[in-house]
Amino acid sequence: MVISNKPLRFIIATLVACLPLISFANPVEDTTKVKTEVAHEAAAEEAHAEPTDVKSKIKAFINHHLLDAHDFTLSVNEETGEHYGFSLPIILWDNGLQVFSSAKFHHGEEVAESNGNFYVLHHEKIYKTEADGALTEEHGHPTNVTPLDLSITKSVVGIIGIAILMFILFTGLAKSYAKNNGIASGAGRFFEPLVLYVRDEIAIPNIGEKNYKKYMSYLLTIFFFIFFLNILGLTPLGFNVTGNIAITASLALLTYLITTFSANKNYWGHIFWMPGVPTPMKFILAPIELLGTVIKPFSLMIRLYANILAGHVVLMSIIGLMFIFKSWIGSTLSFGLAFALSILEILVAFLQAYIFTMLSALYFGAGNEEHHHDEAHH
Repeated sequence: MVISNKPLRFIIATLVACLPLISFANPVEDTTKVKTEVAHEAAAEEAHAEPTDVKSKIKAFINHHLLDAHDFTLSVNEETGEHYGFSLPIILWDNGLQVFSSAKFHHGEEVAESNGNFYVLHHEKIYKTEADGALTEEHGHPTNVTPLDLSITKSVVGIIGIAILMFILFTGLAKSYAKNNGIASGAGRFFEPLVLYVRDEIAIPNIGEKNYKKYMSYLLTIFFFIFFLNILGLTPLGFNVTGNIAITASLALLTYLITTFSANKNYWGHIFWMPGVPTPMKFILAPIELLGTVIKPFSLMIRLYANILAGHVVLMSIIGLMFIFKSWIGSTLSFGLAFALSILEILVAFLQAYIFTMLSALYFGAGNEEHHHDEAHH
């Protein structure tokens, strides 16, 4: 399914095209000028460099937001540098289990010690160092040992929170069915239509009346899990779970494993020995069809990851324009556009959950398709 949105693409393309117009050239220092002129040049250069510094800060903030985090920061006092939030547990496997609080890193500014081992946090990645915390770099990348990181990160907190929320909501929905003779009550009234939609519009049409029930639990879980995580990513809390390729890869892998292990012999027969095709062509098509079984979940992974990541980058970039323009006109326009895109992102949050669930159901349906040729023959 390809979603075409020409007005949105035009707006984004226009913004990208206009970005060079708001950049400023740094004045060239002339060493032959007198000291007073050099001082004026330096002052002018500093004045012109300020917007560039703001853009650099915005870019760094966006990059930091897209990364996972080992602590949960709600806000930062720019004047004092004080962080408001709470620390998360660091769990490393490095010659045994190393467990300590992320507060030891002091937001990446200090060296953490655990059982005689020293670690530093660099771009949200943990490296093992000596006591001085120095990193050895090659081509701009640290070459220090990276221990196996099993920490409870910000994304893990988000996943656990959404899992608990789903458990409470749908346990309540199930109990309300039992108490009210199949009629939902409370919050379940809002989610019941979505449950029925997944069943009647996604599962049954794509899998069939005969086999859809065994996949319903997974399809409902994956739909609401992705939907809630996408909505969580739009809150000011700074979560970017579905914009993390490791998360989307795990979800796509689940779909692949379920499809592979629940498919019938007709599914594998069409892959390895396609009926109605000349025998020499079967040897050529079999590897292609087998590769297709891997490409399908790979496309699931990339589609969800790329759409959510791009939405976050565009939205934060437009909000960042408020600090670059520094005028009520530019700020108002940026705010209006950011607000409109936020509304659109809610639609995208639902749409990406729908697409992932729909394609998973399509793969399950293909894996359970009956051999119609034999039925017609009999």
